[in-house]
Amino acid sequence: MREYGVAGVVPVADAENLADVVWSNAEQHPESVALRRRHDGAWVDVTAAEFAEHVRAIAKGLVAAGLARGDRVALISRTRYEWTLLDFAIWAAGCVTVPVYETSSVEQVSWILADSGARAVVVETDAHRAVVEGIVDRLPEVEWIWQLDGSAIDELTALGSGVTIGDDRAAEADDVATLVYTSGTTGRPKGVVLTHRNLLAQARADLAAFPSLLRPGNSMLVFLPLAHVFARTIALACVHSRTTLGHLPDVRALTDDLRSFRPTFVVAVPRVFEKLHATARQRAAANRLGTVFDAAEQVAVEYSRAPGSLALLAKHVVADRLVLARIRAALGGRCRAAICGGAPLGEHLAHFFRGAGIPVYEGYGLTETAAAICVNTEAATRVGTVGRPVAGATVRVLDDGEITLRGDMVSPGYWHNPAATADALVDGWLRTGDLGTLDADGYLRITGRKKEIIVTAGGKNVSPAVLEDAVRRHPLVSQCLVVGDRQPFIAALITLDHDELVARGWHRLSTDNPALRAEVRKAVDAANALVSRPEGIRRFILLRDDFTESSGELTPSLKLRRDAILKTRATEVATLYAT
Repeated sequence: MREYGVAGVVPVADAENLADVVWSNAEQHPESVALRRRHDGAWVDVTAAEFAEHVRAIAKGLVAAGLARGDRVALISRTRYEWTLLDFAIWAAGCVTVPVYETSSVEQVSWILADSGARAVVVETDAHRAVVEGIVDRLPEVEWIWQLDGSAIDELTALGSGVTIGDDRAAEADDVATLVYTSGTTGRPKGVVLTHRNLLAQARADLAAFPSLLRPGNSMLVFLPLAHVFARTIALACVHSRTTLGHLPDVRALTDDLRSFRPTFVVAVPRVFEKLHATARQRAAANRLGTVFDAAEQVAVEYSRAPGSLALLAKHVVADRLVLARIRAALGGRCRAAICGGAPLGEHLAHFFRGAGIPVYEGYGLTETAAAICVNTEAATRVGTVGRPVAGATVRVLDDGEITLRGDMVSPGYWHNPAATADALVDGWLRTGDLGTLDADGYLRITGRKKEIIVTAGGKNVSPAVLEDAVRRHPLVSQCLVVGDRQPFIAALITLDHDELVARGWHRLSTDNPALRAEVRKAVDAANALVSRPEGIRRFILLRDDFTESSGELTPSLKLRRDAILKTRATEVATLYAT
């Protein structure tokens, strides 16, 4: 067993709550630009004073609607200015935010609203409203439905025009701030209880980890779903540090929006960086500069591995001028770094972006830890790991390899689920179910998931994540699911990246095409080189369509739903093991 902890920052006082920062920013820095919001296609500044006024108006409306302190308010919307506005207003009213992914199915929405006992629901679109109204007869607690693409803000503002908010509405540190429902990769979603203390401790840990990113004058554009705790806590840290925050609900024009907003840093999941790299390579190939791109990529990776090498310096200058500067331009030209979570990025891409001048700080956490509890930072980074514990957190790896966690950011448990709470929290430690190793310097490396360990018919234990992450690094690969539990050997279902196929002129090819399979075989061979022969992928099948969230095969944060895929792709899995 190995343990590593980091001393905490200023502890959260019992009387503190998440809305405090809105009022203190307005009082001490009223003219600072707290947020920028989209209006008629342009970015419009929102000062700290204006934001506080907006938050107070909505909070008063919630109080006037009869919502009591501790009542749950569900929020179903894409990432937009009003999402953060409502989050702070709900806290200012002493209520509890229940985020719901805007892509959730009717069954998921129904379960979350019923389990949380939400008294009010804020939706974004007509479609969202239709979903809620279609099930509201089964939800006796729901009294209000407001719509953002309607008149929700005006309605709430008018409703609260004659109301004042007294100190009796102010939450305390150990009050529930939000219920965040897990993505349900292993069953029905559970409501993770996060208190004001949990989120404040996380925000302070983020500020300690990224002092040169999270500070006044800098900016961050959030385009991940704010229903995911990762993006939400970084946005919260931005408000605390007076880092200007922008929201982007639609990523179809992401490059254009990055260039107009020009963020200092971005927060994203690995798939964003994979697509950014693939798109840059495709454009280079279309201009007959594919060889130049590949050479520059190799230089960037080598330069990241040996940044002080004089022998690489001249090559890096040339690579930067021809290729790498364009990567930075695609992120707005002012981006100095990125924070990545949700899944492993892969060492090659981490070195590529760092060599291109945009270090990607990879971290690790769960909904139950209010996002990252370990992270690589500006001061201490080790590519291939998820960094060291954040301030105030301790990581312990048990003898069987399971990662356990402790700190003020760790949830007190699950909503109305004492059995799950007792199973997850043992003697003050959160049992994650993830497997990893902790080195002498405190850097954590994730090696797999306890429940996802595959045991072959020959008794070999295989962690699928190592193989899947390696296969996904190939530009042609979109997703990879390793199978083989109780089977004679390891195999894989592989989906293809449509954009890369088109760029190579292969979009009309059969998945049985020898040239295509030979190219993907390179990715499989590279993955197999990381493990012993019995652990390697012996057979694979290329699927004609990708895993999607709408099919139930991916979570909203793009994680594989293994059980669902094994059911929907049962025929393909059977084919892999047909004699």
